[in-house]
Formats: sequence, C-alpha cells, structure tokens
Amino acid sequence: MPAISKREQIVATALKLFYQDGFNATGIDRIIKEAGVSKKTLYNHFKSKDELILATLRQRDEVFRNTLMRETERLGNTARERLLSIFDAHGNWIQEKSFSGCMFINAAAEFAALDDPNHIIAAEHKRLVRDYIRGLAEEAGANDAETLSLQLNLLLEGCIVDAYVSGNKDSAQLAKSMAAVFVEQALA
Repeated sequence: MPAISKREQIVATALKLFYQDGFNATGIDRIIKEAGVSKKTLYNHFKSKDELILATLRQRDEVFRNTLMRETERLGNTARERLLSIFDAHGNWIQEKSFSGCMFINAAAEFAALDDPNHIIAAEHKRLVRDYIRGLAEEAGANDAETLSLQLNLLLEGCIVDAYVSGNKDSAQLAKSMAAVFVEQALA
C-alpha cells in the first residue's frame, strides 16, 4: 500500500478533528500537531484554514456518498428495495462508535451564511444525496420521483439529527418504517 502524501495526511487529520470537535473549535496548531507536520508544510498545501476546511468537506462528500451508495446497493437488490435500504445504510453509520452527526449539517450550522463557500459545499452534498434518491425513485417507477426523493431525504435528515441530538441509535429504523408508507404510495 503506497504511503499517503503530506497533503492527504493533513486532510485526514483535519477531517477527523473537524468532525469530532467542530470547525471553529479546532485550531490549526492542533491539526499540525496531530498530523505530525510543520506549519510550513501545512501552509505549503493550504493557504488558509478556510481552504483546508473546503478540502475536508470535499473529501468527506466523496467518501460518504460512495460508501452510502455502495452500502445501499449491497443491502437492496432492486431500486424499490434500495429506497428503503438507504435507511439501513444510515442506521449502520449511526451505530458506528465514531458517529458525530452529519459533517454537512454541522458545517451549515457553523457557516450559516448561504453564500459562504463551506455552506455551499454542504448544500451541494445534500442535493447530491437527494439526486441519488431521486434516481432510485425513477428506476423503481415512482409516479412522482422528485416528491418521493424529498420525502425520503427529509426522513433521513431527521433520523441523523435525532440520533446525534437525542442519542436515538434506532432513529433510522423508525424513519425506514415511515418511509415504507411513502414508497408504497409512490409505487402504487
């Protein structure tokens, strides 16, 4: 296995720290220390903390969506089954010891201005997840794939927030049972 580059090492460390502790609460000095790099090395790769945050959000988006799609497809054999297995994939994520809510919900909260680049990336991530759900809904033959994708996405977002804020580790299963009603209606 090839060694990771210093840039990848910095992004991986920052991603872990930002996810655990928040963007504003995590200082550059801590990232430098935990990544085992010099300040010069960090700033050779990233002009600012904001640029590093953007890189971590892009990385998290790519990894999260790829994992979500892979798990959803592994757990469901047909598009109809996948519309519900996406909740199982979320449930598995919520059960992880490292679960700290959604990095994109957290980013949107910490960078609340709609024109903030970090908020824009968070919104784009959410749109791409909805697009994936809409594609499944279309493939399954939903009579209104857009509405179904919005309904299921809202349930997913709610289960993430409930799991993180209330500690309800079964929120995805509850959301899945609610989603089944919407799926049944849309595919009738």
